[in-house]
Amino acid sequence: MSWREWVRTVEVEPSLYAADFANLGVQIDSLLAAGARVFHFDVGDGHFIEPITMGPIVLQSISERIHAQGGVVDCHLMVANPSKHFGAIARAGGDSVTFHLEAVRDVQGCIQAAREHGLQVGIAFKPATRVEDAVAAAPGADLALCMSIEPGYSGQEFLEGSLERIRWTREHLPPEVQLQVDGGIDEENIRAANEAGANLLVSASAIFSREDLPRAYRRLVQALA
Repeated sequence: MSWREWVRTVEVEPSLYAADFANLGVQIDSLLAAGARVFHFDVGDGHFIEPITMGPIVLQSISERIHAQGGVVDCHLMVANPSKHFGAIARAGGDSVTFHLEAVRDVQGCIQAAREHGLQVGIAFKPATRVEDAVAAAPGADLALCMSIEPGYSGQEFLEGSLERIRWTREHLPPEVQLQVDGGIDEENIRAANEAGANLLVSASAIFSREDLPRAYRRLVQALA
């Protein structure tokens, strides 16, 4: 399977970084029942970003549950040496890995390393990184992730200027490369981000800070209509 089979024109991806880990399985089940199909799984190593987040052990505990209900796990590696972790991510049930352009020297080699583990692969870039550099590195990848916050902590606001970066990236990316946006996505800006060209929309607090998660997810989907 690939992103072409996973994406139903546009996908709202719940970001599990913001989930309640005491009730993680229950929350995932409720979102799958509400129609969520792609789950965003953030891995932070305490080096590339300050916080240490989730890793393969947590991924292994949820991936079979997600796959059994037709879902996929999209792993965002905010780590200093991403290719070192590809094998563990694949064995734990990850479906796709996205690594940061700023963390590697050999982008194409890193893409190939992910492929060797049977993973779909994306490249991410920070708000301060030139979009021209990201687009130049994208051929061979399945997706490009335009960060609309500084990677690290959930709950940040959507950065001014992000829509222009999304629009420019979409206009210059190869048409077969999906465009993802992550950071501060909520009901107020999700449609604008989609109209600017992003078809993979990652949302954390706008879903997991609400009492009724299915309703919060569906409100984001409805905001795209």
